[in-house]
Amino acid sequence: MEYKQCEKSLCDCNFTNFVGNIVIQVQLSMNQQQIVVIGGGAAGFFSAIQAASAYPKAQVIILEKNRTVLNKVRISGGGRCNVTHACFDDKKLAKFYPRGGSFLKPLFKRFNPQATIAWFEARGVLLKTEADGRMFPTTDDAETIASCLENESIKRGVRVQMSAGVQTIVPQNPGFLLQLLDGSTLLATHVIVTTGGNPSAQGYNWLAVLGHPIVPPVPSLFTFNTPEGHFKDLAGISVPQAQVRMAGKKLKQSGALLLTHWGFSGPAVLKLSAWGARELAEVHYECTLLINWNEDNTENSVKEQFDLAKKIHPKRQIQSHALFGIPTRLWKRLCELSEIAENCRWIDVSMKQYHKLVENLLNCPQHVKGKTTFKEEFVTCGGVDLASINPETLESKHVKGLYFAGEVLDIDALTGGFNFQAAWTTGYIAGSLQ
Repeated sequence: MEYKQCEKSLCDCNFTNFVGNIVIQVQLSMNQQQIVVIGGGAAGFFSAIQAASAYPKAQVIILEKNRTVLNKVRISGGGRCNVTHACFDDKKLAKFYPRGGSFLKPLFKRFNPQATIAWFEARGVLLKTEADGRMFPTTDDAETIASCLENESIKRGVRVQMSAGVQTIVPQNPGFLLQLLDGSTLLATHVIVTTGGNPSAQGYNWLAVLGHPIVPPVPSLFTFNTPEGHFKDLAGISVPQAQVRMAGKKLKQSGALLLTHWGFSGPAVLKLSAWGARELAEVHYECTLLINWNEDNTENSVKEQFDLAKKIHPKRQIQSHALFGIPTRLWKRLCELSEIAENCRWIDVSMKQYHKLVENLLNCPQHVKGKTTFKEEFVTCGGVDLASINPETLESKHVKGLYFAGEVLDIDALTGGFNFQAAWTTGYIAGSLQ
């Protein structure tokens, strides 16, 4: 994809004169707007396109520090790009965001998944809904989404400058002076920051110096490592509706649970890692995970089923007939952990074995020691504190004319298209410059 490259001095914008390294500013007028978007990801392109649409006389420029743009779009969803989620109730949608849900809820009234679907369809990109609510392009190719954003940006006259990292934003009167990493400078009337999440708090220093408090970033959406776990040789087995919780905490989540060769994954674990991101970081990702292998089970219901099996099939070998819809190999392992031998029958089971099996079904303890990034996803919780942002416009409360969108804000979501929806929503609103 060929881009119009912005000139480093941008002399054609008619509001700067360059004398060596000295920049002499002249008065800017509204019809000379130069809107600079810092960051060439999903939120960056969406905000740039919206700004160019809302202010067709303005020059809109995207500055991207890397050599390529839209990298996360191209690799997300296994290369298919999970564009959004088919959740069309704004209140329910907001509940998929461990951080930022209440902030986003009123913004969804202005740009939500229905608006996302309509936006892409208007540009020839149809989306489809899968059984779990995730929405992908009908082509099953993330390049479809990336190309749509690139083509629309070109159509709107947006300029893209790659290998153009910004070192500092210096507020002027009016506008801003941007100092780039290569030593060049650039003036702007408005700036939209869409640089994404950063694993280090130091990565936000250039925004903190402008008065924005930074919520320390920590990882979210990850799987659990259990180096000494009891189920690693059963990798690939899953249960449809487990409940997982951290011992000693109120945190618990439900959903499918997948056994892996390193530990545990699946929606239940990913949701727990998202909602418990800070608590898990505080204990350095070392804790006891308690697993209920079937969320519908209670101590009473399990004991009733055991007593019924003992009454009706007293001579049946326990390991040979799995209960509660649990896969046979997993059931056998739970029996082994409960010291129930392969040839042990219901009539032979001791009270000690009986109670251990009840406990392993409802509160199976596994020692978590470490985490693994979920596929190619990398999501952080933390970033620019939402208290420093105007909740209606996404403009900084500290610096007039400075806006924010995407994961640079302290907003993050569960897996399923929700993080991209936050990018489209915040990008649209920040790009409106209202």
